[in-house]
This record gives sequence, structure tokens and C-alpha cells, in this order.
Amino acid sequence: MTHTTQITKIPVSISGWHRLTSMLLPAIFFTWTVSAGATGFITEDFLLSDTDKEKRVGEAYYRADQKWMVYQAEVADENPFYQIYLKNLTNGKIHQVSPGVGKTTCSWIHPSEEKVLFSSTHDDPEAKSKMAAELESRKSGERKSYAWDYDEHYDIYETDLKGNKIRNLTNALGYDAEASWSPDGKYIAFASNRRAYTEELSEEEAALFKKDPSSMIDIYIMNADGSNVKRLTHTKSYDGGPFFSPDGKRIVWRRFSPSGREAEVFTMNIDGSDQKQITQLKALSWAPFYHPSNEYIIFSTNIHGHRNFELYIVDVDGKQEPVRVTDKEGFDGLPVFTPDGNYLTWTSDRVPAKKGHLFHGKWNHEKAMQSLSLK
Repeated sequence: MTHTTQITKIPVSISGWHRLTSMLLPAIFFTWTVSAGATGFITEDFLLSDTDKEKRVGEAYYRADQKWMVYQAEVADENPFYQIYLKNLTNGKIHQVSPGVGKTTCSWIHPSEEKVLFSSTHDDPEAKSKMAAELESRKSGERKSYAWDYDEHYDIYETDLKGNKIRNLTNALGYDAEASWSPDGKYIAFASNRRAYTEELSEEEAALFKKDPSSMIDIYIMNADGSNVKRLTHTKSYDGGPFFSPDGKRIVWRRFSPSGREAEVFTMNIDGSDQKQITQLKALSWAPFYHPSNEYIIFSTNIHGHRNFELYIVDVDGKQEPVRVTDKEGFDGLPVFTPDGNYLTWTSDRVPAKKGHLFHGKWNHEKAMQSLSLK
């Protein structure tokens, strides 16, 4: 729910599918001292992506029955941007469900119905020209830091599992993305800076938005059909990446500081009440995701160095010290548990090309519970 600001955003291959298929079938403030050990949480891990076909991959999510996995990848030579792909975990087949034009990101799969959710700019009249411009830029050899694009033509769409019957759910100017369905499929939580385009801004807000479009991004919730849109957060910094708790009662997300140099994990009720700060690491802590047990949250943080993002877990109330899960140099982020809670899929650049690809491993829930003093 590439789901990542004006700070340097780290980029987010699909071999080993047969292994995945076989696995899946059978507000008090603390002085934080983070755990240094990261051994034994993830075992039997392997590269899930096909680095021969997929240039960059990230953000994989599973349907509740674990028969489908949806993710974003750069594949086609004619389009330099992500498109959305669906993986059938029973027969191993992969197919594209997004239109193939423009940019896409932040996919999700409905918990019970035959539907996929994603954000796309394919309705932007200039989508193809933007693709061509990006291709020319890359061809020229121009080097630039990877930064997320808050394109105002991003809208949230749903489609069937074949990529047909695509329907726009937001139809609003502004960045509408980072969406996910609630566990019962009745609601969609998402991030948007639409008010920068629909409301009159103060001089301060207008100046801030011009400098950083992510500053106006807040968390919203709407009915699954796109109706009854409600804004849940009200800040002058980036609130994004919302996911529902397994029981559907709360939302977890990351809130960036006004400077964009720090981010922390927060949770709230789905009506926006009871907003709680869960981490206080004073680093870039983001991409939080609940374990299906609803006991703890996994997230990524660069507390060990600007470009060294590692995975950590913390209890849902933020009462215990966060515990380190990975210990590899580079980027480990966008972690997602399988719905049974037994495996973890995440994005990492621990490949020769140093681009984001999917990794998958067995998750030790018992160790996680013990390390957080929850058992």
C-alpha cells in the first residue's frame, strides 16, 4: 500500500511459487530501548519474485482463503510504472488485472468476493505521455533518487479477478491510493490529499502543499461502493498506509512528522476516535500491518541507519519495547502476514540489482509472543 513521501522513498521477482503454494495449502510515553536480536523469527525464507521477468516488485497481499495473492510489479518494457498482478496460489498462474496504461499501486483483494482493489492513473489524459517521458528519462541515463509520485490523477478502482469490469470508486481530483477493504468487505480505508483540490486552503497550507503534496494526505474511510466518504485524520503531515485490524474494529497507519524525516505507527477506531501513538522510535517507522492474532503489529524502521530499513514487531497497545525481526543490510519493508499467521511476505532489495523484490518465509508466532511478553 506502496503503499511510501517526500523523504527518500525506498523502492519496493516471482520464483519459488511452487514452494509458496505447498506452504499455503496444508498514550504513555516510554524511553525506547529496541531489542538487538533478530534470530529465529523468520525461517526457510526465499526469493519469491522472478527477477528474470520482473524488474521491480512489491506489496503483496493475500485473500482470506489464501488462494490468491495480489501484488505490483514493473514488467512491460513499454510501461516503466507498476501494474497489478494476481497470483493463483493453487495452480501457480499469474495474470495482470490492471489496464496496463499509466501508473498503478496499492492493490488489495476482497476477503470473500471475486474482486481486486487498486489505485491507477489510467484515466489521466496524459498517462501515455508520462510513460514516454519516464522511459526517455531512464534511457538517457539520468540518475535521480527514488521518490513516490503523488499524482493527482490517482483514483481507486475495483475490478473482477480477470481485470474486467473496472469501476472507479473515488472519482476525485487528488491522490487517492493506499486502499484496503475491511475484513468483512463493507468498508475501504484509504489515503488522500483531495482536500487540497476541493477546499480553499490557507496561505500556509497552500505553500506547504506546493512544497510537499504529501503534507495534505489524510486517512479516509468510505463504504465499499465509494459512498459516505469520511475523513479520519486532521494533520498537516502525511497520514497514510491504513490497514484494518483482524477484527475490523481499528485501523493502523503511519504518521510522518512535518519535516518528513520521522514517522511513527498509530492506531485508531474506524470512526477516527481513540488515536494512539504505538511507536516512539524517532526514526522512519512505517508500513505497519497486524498479525492475524491481533496481538501485535509488524512494521519497518530505519532506526539502524538512514537506508537500512529493518522489520520490527510491537504489541498492539505499544506497551512493550519493539523487537527486531530482520538483520540484513539494505531495505526490508512492506511486511504482510498470510491470513493464517504462519508465513510472512515482505519486500527487500537483497538481490544483486538492489531493487525491491518479494521474499517469503515461515513466521514464528510463538517466539513473537514470547519476545513481547505476551505469553
